[in-house]
Amino acid sequence: MTELTEVPAVDTDAETKRKVETVEPFLYDSLAFTTPPPLANARVAIVTTAGLSHGGDDEFAGLGDQSFRVLRAGDPDLKLSHMSPNWDRAGLAADLNLVVPHDRLVELAAEGTIGSVAPRHFSFMGAQGDATMATIRLDTGPAVAKALLEDGVDVVLLTPV
Repeated sequence: MTELTEVPAVDTDAETKRKVETVEPFLYDSLAFTTPPPLANARVAIVTTAGLSHGGDDEFAGLGDQSFRVLRAGDPDLKLSHMSPNWDRAGLAADLNLVVPHDRLVELAAEGTIGSVAPRHFSFMGAQGDATMATIRLDTGPAVAKALLEDGVDVVLLTPV
């Protein structure tokens, strides 16, 4: 019988914290903030970092892809286009609302808690190796912000993965 040897435990939380502590944050000269209308009058959209796309869309390229995908509201034909061993996808497989809670927003709109649900939501990929996030800060982030404004969105629900 082969004897099993114990593998020493690795404190991944401590390791991650140690690495993150060395990253300098990007500081903005000023922060933009607009007071939204009351939720009962607000249009709500979702922005997720789950790396989701539609069946016909190009998949995310992998670590560091700072592009985004447009998710049509209520479309169940979404796929996870980036796999990572760092998060359990079982919940997502069981219920897409875990990361894109569109059905819950529709229910909130029907009961009058929120004004309406935006026609489009957006997905980025969470796995980013570039600590500056330059492309998201200067290009794709502003492009999504512009699209949200075009859709009349007042509030964005962020679902980080």
